[in-house]
Formats: sequence, C-alpha cells, structure tokens
Amino acid sequence: QVQLVESGGGLVQPGGSLRLSCAASGFTFSIYAMSWYRQAPGKERELVAGISRVGGSTNYADSVKGRFTISRDNAKNTVYLQMNSLKPEDTAVYYCNLLGKYWGQGTQVTVSS
Repeated sequence: QVQLVESGGGLVQPGGSLRLSCAASGFTFSIYAMSWYRQAPGKERELVAGISRVGGSTNYADSVKGRFTISRDNAKNTVYLQMNSLKPEDTAVYYCNLLGKYWGQGTQVTVSS
C-alpha cells in the first residue's frame, strides 16, 4: 500500500533553514508528480509546492517563491523541500502528497525566536 513518511521538521529561528524529506513506498514513485502541503493551526491545508515526475517542472505558492525549493531523487523514492529564510508564518504541519489522495503523517515546522 502507499506509504509516505515525512521527516526533518523541528524548531528553527526566523531566517533559518530546514530540509524536509518524504520517503515513499508502495507505488512506482518515478511516474508520479509529488506535492508538499502545509496546514497551520486554524487554517485550511494549502499547497506549498509541486514537482513533476522527473523534476523538470516545479510550482510554488506565492508565499514561498524564492525561499523554498522542491526536489526529488527517484533512485531513493524521496521528495524534498528545502526551506530557507523561514518566517513565523511558515509554522505549520507539512505533508507530503500523492495525487491529492494519499497523505503522510506530517512533520511539524515551528519558526520562532
């Protein structure tokens, strides 16, 4: 069955960086686009970034453009989210997603001084 396991979250100061990872299994990873979403307390889940099957095409929410980078390693069945210049408003649970249907358990990112 499809499994998505996120890791790499934590507490970071404003302006800091984190790299999230999502290890995928149970499906042919290399033929699917992948996405990262986030959900802040009291807010709806929102799309953060997406990446095509081989990584040639990416898209980002306006709020993270220029600060976040999505990438993937099809040999490792893993998708990454490099987050730089973090802001308190980036605080949320970050989720890996397949097809808008399958979700990981999420990883908490807290940006605070």
